[in-house]
Amino acid sequence: MTTVAAATPEPASAVAPAPVEAQPAAAPPQQPGDEAPIYYGASTGRKVVVSFLFLLLLPFFISLPGMFMMRLNNGLMQDSFGFLIMALAFTALMAFILIELMKSLRLRVELGSQSVKMNLPRSLGPTPKFRYQAYDIPYDQIHTVETRREIYGGSLAPVLLKGARIITKDQQTIPLGYVSDANLDASFPYPEIAKKIADRARLPLIDRGNVRRSIGRKMFGIKSDPDDTSTFVDEAQIASLNRNHRNVVLALIVGMVGMIGVGIVDDMSEERLLFRPETTITEQPAPVKADPAKKDVPPKKKNN
Repeated sequence: MTTVAAATPEPASAVAPAPVEAQPAAAPPQQPGDEAPIYYGASTGRKVVVSFLFLLLLPFFISLPGMFMMRLNNGLMQDSFGFLIMALAFTALMAFILIELMKSLRLRVELGSQSVKMNLPRSLGPTPKFRYQAYDIPYDQIHTVETRREIYGGSLAPVLLKGARIITKDQQTIPLGYVSDANLDASFPYPEIAKKIADRARLPLIDRGNVRRSIGRKMFGIKSDPDDTSTFVDEAQIASLNRNHRNVVLALIVGMVGMIGVGIVDDMSEERLLFRPETTITEQPAPVKADPAKKDVPPKKKNN
């Protein structure tokens, strides 16, 4: 006897599964190297102006030793105090222009695809010096990127500078530079450069806050103690320093304008006295007629 297995009836209304749409693959995270390169450097106009100013003043500066020797040989050094002051001021001005010329010609920062290439001054002071050093730092070798505000000077007229630096994974500290907190340099905005370097290195930009520094210690490269809390300045003190600075500058401006006004009024009053009609036009006395010369009378002859 044969047993036939009953077939399971299929459902009459079998619904086919809906086709699944293909989802686009997620974009990979942006890697260092995907950004376009950015170059920071002095403009051509800035280079031309600083070079022209340096070359224009250079002949006058070179003539200073000859003028000094001429005064020394002629025995005029006792009256040369003003000349010495002028020579020292002129020397400081030429040094400043030369530093700016070197900065315009040599300082540069290039944010490349895989690394940052820089030519920076080899100094720790807020003012660049004459020696420069080239760097080529890959982004994956950067440990931190930091910024902080440094305050120089007294409480009445302080100087506020915003500095930035890079610390590599081998603990090498590379200062990028300093810029005035009130007047940013469009060619070298160091806080902006530090932010872009941190973004390309996929690191947060660390703000170290405000710290008071000594100009002498900074110029001689003496580092400050990071544990010294007496040098740190809060935002309230920053606001007070800025307010005092504005008051001092305003007082200086008012004083200078007042002195100029007094000088102009005094000069005009003297000119008015000199050019008065009664003082410039005077009555001249009538010319005196000279008596006609008397002829010599010949002596009379005596009769004997």
